[in-house]
Amino acid sequence: MHVIKKLGIIAGLLLLIAFAVFFYVRFYFVFGDGVKAGELNQFTLKGVVFKTYEGRIIQAGFKSGANVGVADSTIGSYVFDFSVENQTVADSLMHCSGKHVEVHYKEYFGALPWRGMHKHVVDRIVSVKNVSSTY
Repeated sequence: MHVIKKLGIIAGLLLLIAFAVFFYVRFYFVFGDGVKAGELNQFTLKGVVFKTYEGRIIQAGFKSGANVGVADSTIGSYVFDFSVENQTVADSLMHCSGKHVEVHYKEYFGALPWRGMHKHVVDRIVSVKNVSSTY
């Protein structure tokens, strides 16, 4: 009976360690980081229990045809949704709506409710430029 109790304690500890490693890798390990640029479309503070800053950058681009030699190229856009933890970065982005921004982000495997709704978390602003209108 004494051996079974020890094995149960060891199995419980191993299970707890495995869960801790899984939780760390899933929510705190930085899977990737990089820079995204585009027009800041929206930036809001939202949430019921956890108020988090959420933003969206629209990246315009040129999309070529799928078949080689086919002239069906179109202009498309890509949406980059992100969250912000840092209050200073969030305050700066609040004043950048409609401007061309370059932001540095970290990518996680999963999102945490107190960190934001998205796996991409912006940690700093690289540059901000006014978008010149050609209308």
